[in-house]
Parts: sequence; structure tokens; C-alpha cells
Amino acid sequence: MAYYIYLIFSTNRKKNVSYVGYTNNLKKRLFSHNNGKGAKFTKGSKWKLLYSKKFDNKKIAMKEEYKLKNNRNLRNMIKLNYLKKK
Repeated sequence: MAYYIYLIFSTNRKKNVSYVGYTNNLKKRLFSHNNGKGAKFTKGSKWKLLYSKKFDNKKIAMKEEYKLKNNRNLRNMIKLNYLKKK
């Protein structure tokens, strides 16, 4: 089964925020975040998918999610690229 790590972004709050997670169904997970059924942190905002990457198993996806969550430079680079395209 394939797993994905993802970075979502919201501008609905007082400042721009991002969230990193992993899932085996990317479309369903994004839908959940946007309808108040995702993680507690994501409730009340509309989210856009900025980045995703596919992995062959859950263990590797979880390790990569941890790396992305803790790599602020990479997260900021992804966000800046998105904002430049807007």
C-alpha cells in the first residue's frame, strides 16, 4: 500500500500557517482537513495542498514526515515557491 507525506497551507488565519502529515489516501485526507474532521490544529481553516511525495510503505513515510516537520528551511522554501506563483 502506498503512503504519502504532504504539506498543506492556509491563509485564513491571522498569519500564514502550514501543516505536515502522512496518509494512505491524499484526496480523502485533504477533504477531511477542509471539513473540520482532520487534525485538531487544522480545524476552522481552508487548506491547499502545496507538496506531496509517495512512498512504498508506512514506516518510510513516517520517517520522511518527521524530517519534513522538523526542517523549517525546506517548509519555508516550499511555501515561498507557492506564494511566488500566486
